[in-house]
Amino acid sequence: MAVQKLYAGNKLRELRGRLELTQKGFAEKLGVSLPYLNQMENNNRPVSTGVVLALAQEFGFDVTELQSGDEARLVGDMREALADPMFTAAPPPLSDLRLAASNAPALARAFLDLHAAYRQTHERLASLDEALGREDSRLQPSPWEEVRDFFHYCDNYIDAVDRAAERFSAQGDTTTNAIKALENHGIRVVHADRHQVRKYDVETQTLTLSRRSSEATRNFQLLVQLALITQDDLLEATLDFARFQSPEARSIAKIGLANYFAGAALMPYGPFLEAAQTMRHDLERLSDRFGASLEQVAHRLSTMQRHGAKGIPFFFVRVDQAGTITKRHSATTLQFARYGGACPLWNVHRAFETPGRFLQQLAETPDGIRYFCLARDVSKSGGAFDAPTRRYAIGLGCEIRHANALVYADHMDIGSPDAFEPIGISCRICERRGCHQRSVPPLERQLSVDLNQRDVLPYSVE
Repeated sequence: MAVQKLYAGNKLRELRGRLELTQKGFAEKLGVSLPYLNQMENNNRPVSTGVVLALAQEFGFDVTELQSGDEARLVGDMREALADPMFTAAPPPLSDLRLAASNAPALARAFLDLHAAYRQTHERLASLDEALGREDSRLQPSPWEEVRDFFHYCDNYIDAVDRAAERFSAQGDTTTNAIKALENHGIRVVHADRHQVRKYDVETQTLTLSRRSSEATRNFQLLVQLALITQDDLLEATLDFARFQSPEARSIAKIGLANYFAGAALMPYGPFLEAAQTMRHDLERLSDRFGASLEQVAHRLSTMQRHGAKGIPFFFVRVDQAGTITKRHSATTLQFARYGGACPLWNVHRAFETPGRFLQQLAETPDGIRYFCLARDVSKSGGAFDAPTRRYAIGLGCEIRHANALVYADHMDIGSPDAFEPIGISCRICERRGCHQRSVPPLERQLSVDLNQRDVLPYSVE
């Protein structure tokens, strides 16, 4: 198993700036020489164990913030962007990408924005008639991708919204209080046999929830509407901070924040974290305890990143039957494919074959990091014989060092290197040479083609 050195120069500089210390003063408090601190701040040397301890003892710094976070996400996003066929030259080495993410994160994000703009332009040129017929054909990122990246770089944790939901939940029965709060605003809550899950009529001030939906879904949508009505100032302030580039992105993000409030109100941070730890993250028991669906519970587990009271850093993903990622959140170093489907060797794809069962997997990514992965199919019935059923699979996982805290990892041979299956992000940036499920060659490797030989693939990766 690869042991990663910790480079966190940008974090050190940020902390020193907040403390308003010179390099000399900061070095003295950390018990290191000035040249050594300078080298760490410029990522010429990794952060030593002694410095990590000094940060915690001298400044009360949450040392878990030194790793993962934006740097790992930026590196993963840049690697995938550089795998675009438009880049004909050899991609920069991984060490250079890490330096860019650590020392110049603003430049790295600018590069990603530029690449996203290129992709947007390329897609528009591919459908020129449509683009020419639109008045708003100015260049801008996809609203959906913009919102996705907002939550992605927030570690999927929005503190102000989370705490507001927790305060509301502490007042008593969440559903009863939500109905009362809406009634105090002159809003009537009714249930009807309709396909729309939630419908709020502004003129009649009537909120209609579908009887076809499960109780967990109805309660969740009730809280979504509550957030939109009673937490509007908070949601708008958060949106102002995010500075979205289009009204569509802002509206999508507002729905996302309202959904976040609903999940945090159903599963308030403190009680949910305690229950998750006590129940060893058993999704079914947590679902029963908080009256939430399995998907809602798994999603909530991926948000437990409050400063000073963090839960296990989980990743959460939802895929459809075509393998397309429809939801993705990660508090771990694991990166998801921004474009295209996920790695076919990942157990989340096999969940459709075994409905109603949890699938466990020990997996290792090309960077040598090992994970425990859990997958389960989830079906969303339309509530009627002729209504379509939406089928998804959800994946939840964490680094293997946290696996003992999960009931699902019991009796698995996590100490055996041979027990871990190789998975990647996407074929274009995966460097594995002998993968039997590879769909396209890796762009960072040379290919060798032997006309007189055929293996699993018609080429070999050098």
